[in-house]
Amino acid sequence: MKRRNFIQLSTLTGVGLSLPITGLLNSCAEFAKHSIEYKKLTSGLLKEWCDGMLKVQIKNPSNLEEHGALGCPSCSHIHGRCMDAVYPFLYIADKTGDKKYIEGAKLVMLWAENNVSQEDGSWTVIKNPKSWKGITVFGAIALAEALQYHGHVLDEETRLAWMERLAKAGEYIYNTFTIDFTNINYPGTAVYGLDLIGDLVQRDDFKVKSKTLASEVKSYFTTNDSLLFGECKKSSSKLSEKGLHGVDLGYNVEETLNSLVMYALKHNDEELLLILTKSLNSHLEFMMPDGGWDNSWGNRMYKWTYWGSRTCDGSQPAFGMMAHINSAFGTAAVKNTELLQRCTADGLIHGGPHFVSAGIPPCVHHTFTHAKPLAALLDHWQHLPEINKNAELPRATADGVSHFKDLDVYLFARGDWRGTVSAYDAEYHYMEDYRQASGGALGVLYHNKVGLLCAASMAQYYLVEKNNQQPQPNEDICLTPRIETFKDEVWYTNLYDLPATIASKDENQTIELLVDVKLKNSYRQEVEETASNFKITYKCNADETKIVVKTDQDILMPTAFVLPIVSTNDEVVTNVSSTEVTIQKPEGIVTIKASEPFKMKAIVGKRTFNMVPGVEALPFEFFFDDSKELEIKIAVS
Repeated sequence: MKRRNFIQLSTLTGVGLSLPITGLLNSCAEFAKHSIEYKKLTSGLLKEWCDGMLKVQIKNPSNLEEHGALGCPSCSHIHGRCMDAVYPFLYIADKTGDKKYIEGAKLVMLWAENNVSQEDGSWTVIKNPKSWKGITVFGAIALAEALQYHGHVLDEETRLAWMERLAKAGEYIYNTFTIDFTNINYPGTAVYGLDLIGDLVQRDDFKVKSKTLASEVKSYFTTNDSLLFGECKKSSSKLSEKGLHGVDLGYNVEETLNSLVMYALKHNDEELLLILTKSLNSHLEFMMPDGGWDNSWGNRMYKWTYWGSRTCDGSQPAFGMMAHINSAFGTAAVKNTELLQRCTADGLIHGGPHFVSAGIPPCVHHTFTHAKPLAALLDHWQHLPEINKNAELPRATADGVSHFKDLDVYLFARGDWRGTVSAYDAEYHYMEDYRQASGGALGVLYHNKVGLLCAASMAQYYLVEKNNQQPQPNEDICLTPRIETFKDEVWYTNLYDLPATIASKDENQTIELLVDVKLKNSYRQEVEETASNFKITYKCNADETKIVVKTDQDILMPTAFVLPIVSTNDEVVTNVSSTEVTIQKPEGIVTIKASEPFKMKAIVGKRTFNMVPGVEALPFEFFFDDSKELEIKIAVS
């Protein structure tokens, strides 16, 4: 398929683009009562989340180490960023007149001051003065927006105290942040943060630095696809062996792009708006038809939750506020919000589609961060273009193959099938490699009738950020489809073959992605004394997706292709024969046929569960026998 053409500059000069965000009010006046259904969804969901957070808020005045914090149903520690809830709490307090939300806001701020507030104006990520302080920018934005739009609901003493505290936080950000001092999401978000705080506390120097960062961030978009890069330390200089930058879809769409869009609209930065429009179009191609974000390949996918990223804010502001440029941006905002609603139970967002069915408790962090962008949308409602889901998402109408050169990632689509194959080799962590989908692996397989069928996990689940990830329940079984063998109990798989190559063709109504891979361990050492060189061919037509795996070397050790199929524990599995199995899903039957008998990896209970991206699965494995070739067919009826 030809890559979707980016919107031309002549189109960009239409309604709203040449106006600051406050000016959009007049240009969108015809939508004074627009997007009623979406407003009901966002308003209702925001209140549900605020009520859920109040339920877990700790009220224990005798213990100031916990009094006012949001207790977490899944984590043994308190999340230092829980004060971010001050903004959604004050929004609901203002709209309902119910003072319990004001009390909730005051309590989270009280806890923060007693436990994570530092002399230099920063807040820390946990109650340890030596822990990470960069998160100050997120708390400062939440506090600034709360004061800007809803400060009038506070008593004057509290409002003035919070304004003073905001000024100190702004001072810390101003003195500390440069464009490349750490991952791009921090200075990128500070573009909006410093500008917003500068207005509130009347600090022109904050606004000057904001403008400088806004100018510098324009060079952080990839050459071919305009994807925001920099999700790695010293982001401006880190390149992979293939010469690729560190890109993470989750952080981009749920955090950094939001702030850049809000800044660019406010200041009528047409150069930045043009860059952002191109970037949003590229990022949008990774949204699944159900509103999920395909971050199977992202170099911080250890936080992938299918709906987004564990500790980010949510993609609604960037896409909703730019819906006048491309109405599909509005579709993205609506569909992702609907997905968040489906993943909400007992007032809290759960970290993936199958947390509830698997009985996994939610982390409260998801809720207090994702509540903020909904409040921001609602506070700007009269300034927004119409937001609905009338326009099709790119991946809903896609057909053919699309190669993202800046990632070495391929998207394919034929009929109702959608898939992602990745040879992206950028790494987030320098000392260890936690391996997102790579090595020619199938990151996602999706069917429009039955939904998600395959979804990559980390090669090995690891608490890269122990304060921001939940422990893996039961045994860790990788969900990324792969070839694997074990020698002397060491795991060898194509997932660690970063130089793997992919070629594609689309002939006779069949797409083929041809992958050359080697089996390696986590130290990138190739397996010896058995077959290492393999070819994987992914074939897709309207009727089925086929995976063919072969080698011309002798297979002298047990070697298998592992195909975990996403499936909740209530779906009926039928063994038709030793080489055929069916899974009854609510919308249809998935049939898997293979040239060799299937087995199942040992699991606890009916399904394995993986925190990334938060789904249950059946881990099928197909071993090579006398033949040097395996064939697996997947069909839906």
